Amino acid sequence: MNYTRFINARSASRKHSAIRLMAELLLKAPKSAISLETGAPNPNTFPFKSAVITTENGETIQFNEDLMKKALQYSQSAGLPELLIWLKQLQIKLHDPPTLHYPPSQGQMDICVTCGSQDGLCKVFEMIINPGDNILLNEPVYPGTIHALRPLGCNILTVASDEHGIIPDSLKEILAKWKPEDAKNPEKNTPKFLYTIPNGNNPAGTSLTTDRKKEIYELARKYDFLIIEDDPYYFLQFNKPWAPTFLSMDIDGRVIRADSFSKVLSPGLRIGFLTGPKPLIERIVLHTEVSTMHPSTFSQLLVSQLLHQWGEDGFRAQTERVTKVYRKQMDALLAAADKWLSGLAEWHVPTAGMFLWVKIKGMNDVRKLIEEKAMKKEIFVLPGYHFYFDSSAPCPYFRASFSLASPEQMDMGFQRLAQLIRESL
Repeated sequence: MNYTRFINARSASRKHSAIRLMAELLLKAPKSAISLETGAPNPNTFPFKSAVITTENGETIQFNEDLMKKALQYSQSAGLPELLIWLKQLQIKLHDPPTLHYPPSQGQMDICVTCGSQDGLCKVFEMIINPGDNILLNEPVYPGTIHALRPLGCNILTVASDEHGIIPDSLKEILAKWKPEDAKNPEKNTPKFLYTIPNGNNPAGTSLTTDRKKEIYELARKYDFLIIEDDPYYFLQFNKPWAPTFLSMDIDGRVIRADSFSKVLSPGLRIGFLTGPKPLIERIVLHTEVSTMHPSTFSQLLVSQLLHQWGEDGFRAQTERVTKVYRKQMDALLAAADKWLSGLAEWHVPTAGMFLWVKIKGMNDVRKLIEEKAMKKEIFVLPGYHFYFDSSAPCPYFRASFSLASPEQMDMGFQRLAQLIRESL
């Protein structure tokens, strides 16, 4: 892999902060070292001295005074070493990346912690994209991604999907305007990356099959583009066995994978992590040095303490517990849909995640129905146009979340919605 074309001039110009480098050296220095350099605050001035956090199973995580001082202090931009080590072992166990033992310059697997996966993804986009660049985006897509990409001035090439995720033939049709060798010629402006949520797509709830992933990865190799695998719902897959990830197929070092703890631990912790080729992860860390500086030390330590206390088996038990909750919630929403929306709408059973993607029959655009009539009846779902780059186009879909509402609320909501649909047709 030649990563030069995937690092724009802005990202290439980033240099290590001398202060950050010195601060990280001091973290590893012996206690006998004398530092008159760092601008870190004196921990004796911190007002928080200790904490005890009780977990769901009744166990506790103790922050004594020394650990609390560490939790409230500056830390490494790439993430706390003890957390990075745990995460690296997790990725090896789950995905066994082929790039694990590659030389660093040839795409060796690397990891950094981010302030939630959205923070990492924004930094990935800003590292790669120049105004006018072509990128591939499968629709429907999470609106946060659209809002992150639009200001960067790139050309969005939308790839169609169905109940099994991206349709490879749609991707092939887009790529057919180029020849594989065009990637070596900047003037040809071949696509730089494909962005996809491969499991529990937000909003459609669909997941890519193994065969489709293999076909897509081969297209990425043929036309030399990166794959950004945004997988926040990886641990919320309802069917087993799970399809292998793009990271597990990545023999070139062309996959950047974004993971999140938001769905299985807590979104308020703002802890996510990126896994990808070292030359690209290094650029992300340099960006972090001058933006967020580092993810919350307290959040990282809390997550690290929890994961080390649980071990891999305990973490997997937590993900199974969470998935069981969402599967039960999904079943309740599907029961309400079958009861009230049969004949009026159509949908596919979600394979992962938190959402049901519903198409109303006989209605070209649901915007007015959802944003005016449904809201007046105190029914809140999201009209589908939000999930398309061209949000002005008519859209017959809406997204319903099954994460929070009770079965009774789901039933009542779809009953009211069914009545509105009948009145509008």
